[in-house]
Amino acid sequence: MAAVPLATTAAPAPRGAYVQGVVAGDYVYTAGLGPLDPATRSIVGTEAGEQTRQVLRNLAAILAAAGATLADVVKVTAHLADSERDWDAFDTAYREFFVPPYPARTTAGSQLGDILVEIDVVAYRPRGGGAH
Repeated sequence: MAAVPLATTAAPAPRGAYVQGVVAGDYVYTAGLGPLDPATRSIVGTEAGEQTRQVLRNLAAILAAAGATLADVVKVTAHLADSERDWDAFDTAYREFFVPPYPARTTAGSQLGDILVEIDVVAYRPRGGGAH
């Protein structure tokens, strides 16, 4: 099975040797995305909640290019520049986009440079039709 790369102008273009996401079988895998404006590539927001919202909007755009939505997400990996300081703001914003039963999630503290949040997701999208 070959992975099919995804590309959309509704999410920031990659800055390195990777694609925004791929479809492999029934699954959609996204790259880790930061809180960048897709058109200007400038950082959106100065606090973790604002940045989380932008990241999730970017991820939703990539999923849409694959015929999926955030409701199809089964796994989330989130990186916070300061997990102790930013946990509450991140989790509050996250709950605006995901509802119970929540996807499985790993959240780790990471060195992220100029951003506070980076997230990637895995979504289940059955072949032969859009989201389940």
